Amino acid sequence: MTVEAQSRITVDAEFPMTIGGKSVTTSDTAPVYNPATKEIIARVPVASRSDLDTAVAAAKDAFETWSATSLEERQSIVAAIGDRLEAHAEEFLALLTAEQGKPRPMAEWEVYGSVAWFREIATQSLPEEILVDDPDRRVISRHTPLGVVGAIVPWNFPILLAVWKIAPALVAGNTIIVKPSPFTPLCDLKLVELVQDLLPPGVLSAVSGDDDLGKWITSHPDIAKIAFTGSTDTGKHVMRSAADTLKRITLELGGNDPAIVLGDVDPAKVAPQIFWAAFQNNAQFCNAAKRIYIHDSVYESVRDELVKYAQSVVVGNGADSDTQLGPIQNLQQYEKVGEYFDDCTAQGYTFALGGRIDPDADGWFVPVTLVDNPPEDSRLVAEEPFGPILPLLRWTDEDDVIARANDTIWGLGATVWGEDLEAIERIGRRLEAGTVWLNEVHQYSPHQVFGGHKQSGIGAENSLHGLAEYTNHQTITLNKVPNAVS
Repeated sequence: MTVEAQSRITVDAEFPMTIGGKSVTTSDTAPVYNPATKEIIARVPVASRSDLDTAVAAAKDAFETWSATSLEERQSIVAAIGDRLEAHAEEFLALLTAEQGKPRPMAEWEVYGSVAWFREIATQSLPEEILVDDPDRRVISRHTPLGVVGAIVPWNFPILLAVWKIAPALVAGNTIIVKPSPFTPLCDLKLVELVQDLLPPGVLSAVSGDDDLGKWITSHPDIAKIAFTGSTDTGKHVMRSAADTLKRITLELGGNDPAIVLGDVDPAKVAPQIFWAAFQNNAQFCNAAKRIYIHDSVYESVRDELVKYAQSVVVGNGADSDTQLGPIQNLQQYEKVGEYFDDCTAQGYTFALGGRIDPDADGWFVPVTLVDNPPEDSRLVAEEPFGPILPLLRWTDEDDVIARANDTIWGLGATVWGEDLEAIERIGRRLEAGTVWLNEVHQYSPHQVFGGHKQSGIGAENSLHGLAEYTNHQTITLNKVPNAVS
């Protein structure tokens, strides 16, 4: 798809909020940029506190009937939302590339993955469990919906990470208000608007705004749960704000995922896998491999193969058919990533590839950069750049590399690569992370639990564990002989 075709789809489109089943615009609007061109492609409403109150009131009213709707009907509607998204896939593919920057293959991964998530989550349920059933007494354990859910969605996967919240919330019987990132609001606003005829008014709303909106949502007394994906620092603010009303929270936060490469790998074969483990979505990925520990015996070979492979990867506008990696999504993140380049240069670290950002590029582009064995306590190793600059590190001792891999406040994901299956599983089981991939990476499923250890999050998404996050546990006990003396 050409840049011109992409522009025609987005520039003249309207992106209203959806509140109580109705389209809502505001006089106060905010620009949305194409990160590959730095051009404004749309303007979206900026919600007032009154707008949010109206959305919450509508969601609270709708909860009474939606929670009483049969599970089968709720499941059917959630599956139908997936069908609707699939029917409009081309529109969303263009929109996603325009506002987020990702190339067509990555956009397809997200859009069609979202379709699959709607359909698969729609098959899930949490049936009642009979714990006791004898002549005198019955005890039942069941799950009940929470009420109004506030979903706060990030900019790196704006559709998929909204679906991870919308689908289980609706299946469980909750109503939900989606707040997209102000950097990537278009797809989420359009999706919620597109499916209103499938749902009773107020069951699914979308509001757009600035940082104030997020604070209003997390502190609103009539919102029962917050589902948030974003940085660890912001997650802590969400948790503090939600504490006053003891909201339920699910926090999917940052990561500094280690990858451990054993000495028995074939460097030429493993290099492309490690590259995409680190640079998929231009490294704007909570689960990107962000520290690569390569056994000393193959360090130079793996490093050189990574450089060779990286040099073949095309970075550019995601609307161009040959592009494999797009830009950094927003100026704020672009400047943050630039700080790591500046720090590596100031400290005199060796760049195996890249190292210099072109400030005159058309968009917020950052070159794929590999840093050759920086110190373990460097900013690049200890922090999460969330951009395409990657440290390569040496190791020789298994216990030592495991300790180094675990020496972080985060614990979202990790990978281990090698021919010795017993060794990679032994190492993998000792890593402190919510998901550990062995000889693969970024394999997710609606039926596979996802969540972080340590400061990478609280709670779980996906699987029945994720569905249960949108419910209260309730125990019902029945004395079948009410007049009997206990």
